[in-house]
Amino acid sequence: MKYSREEVIQYAQEEDVKFIRLAFCDVFGKQKNISIMPDELPRAFEHGIAFDASAIAGFGDETRSDLLLHPEPDTLMPLPWRPEHGRVVQMFSTITYPDGTPFECDTRSLLKKAVSEARDRGCEFTFGAEQEFYLFLLDEKGDPTHTPSDEAGYMDIAPDDQGENVRREICLTLEQMGIRPESSHHEEGPGQNEIDFRYSDALTAAGNSMTFQRVVKTVAHRNGLCADFSPKPIEYAPGNGFHINMSIKPFDESEKFSQMIAGILANVRAMTLFLNPTEDSYRRLGRNKAPGFVSWSAENRSQLVRIPAAAGEYRRAELRSPDPCANPYLAFALLIYAGLDGIDRKLQLPPAADINFYKADKDTLAGFEKLPESYAEACRAAAESGFIAEHIPAEILDIYCGR
Repeated sequence: MKYSREEVIQYAQEEDVKFIRLAFCDVFGKQKNISIMPDELPRAFEHGIAFDASAIAGFGDETRSDLLLHPEPDTLMPLPWRPEHGRVVQMFSTITYPDGTPFECDTRSLLKKAVSEARDRGCEFTFGAEQEFYLFLLDEKGDPTHTPSDEAGYMDIAPDDQGENVRREICLTLEQMGIRPESSHHEEGPGQNEIDFRYSDALTAAGNSMTFQRVVKTVAHRNGLCADFSPKPIEYAPGNGFHINMSIKPFDESEKFSQMIAGILANVRAMTLFLNPTEDSYRRLGRNKAPGFVSWSAENRSQLVRIPAAAGEYRRAELRSPDPCANPYLAFALLIYAGLDGIDRKLQLPPAADINFYKADKDTLAGFEKLPESYAEACRAAAESGFIAEHIPAEILDIYCGR
């Protein structure tokens, strides 16, 4: 349900809401929040709530430390794991300077801008996220270990799959928050799990991706476990992927769909820094079903972009390189701009690579461009890209390359 300002205030009164968490994220996608009391809602909507930005990664130093959070009423959702009496709710927020100027490192606002530019061109992009995570045991002090919660494999069932009940609780919690999971199962790695979502508009999908990680970590901790979304938690096992399914409306224009994919392939090396933003990200790429080359094909999971078997509104392109450390607002914004670049330039798809990249010989692989193989190489590709310079503020690029 989409709420107005007045409806949020009424909801807080009728539902015994005692705390409202204004959520945002730093430039790397780590979620933050500040809690306010219901009486502060009118001020929050009218003027915003100030916070010390100098303590947030990438938000500047003490010389210009005051920023304002402006909650968006249509993002209101309850936090079901908090008390039923004296309830807690959450709203995502945009960020401005005190004079009302948009804050250049507010990645939610960057995605809003991308969505608006796509709409001006008569396009709407939708996204569906697939995030993988490991469940690890806690030690006697309650600290995380790297001992998996089970030794099950792909789509195994209980009792081998010890994550079944945790995934169930996660899905039910998400439903209570108005987020619709599509499917869930055990992944290939020991203690590795995946929950997928039905497609939605870009802002909703990005917010849901942020909320999903929070819910998973909360439910896992309540069950005596630790959820790990890092790209390569176990050296010998598959890494965690953040597979992004992307569609374009209107659905019947297959030419635009192909041009969208061509635009992503043309710009993906430059975008990789933001899709795979840690040193560990590059220990995952190119192995255990994580792509290492710029390629596409139908249904082939060794490719960078896979076109699953689907028709009509379910037709989509799956980008398989990102990992869950990516900031979804930045990732989706860049994918929209890359898709628009392909459409504007009427780019044509290269021939499909109907080969298994994990079994191909060196001569075959030599014909394909590689994704960056290190964080440093990804930084260079981004820094040298006119596409990145056009769509990512210099402040954000400097922060990523200087981390």
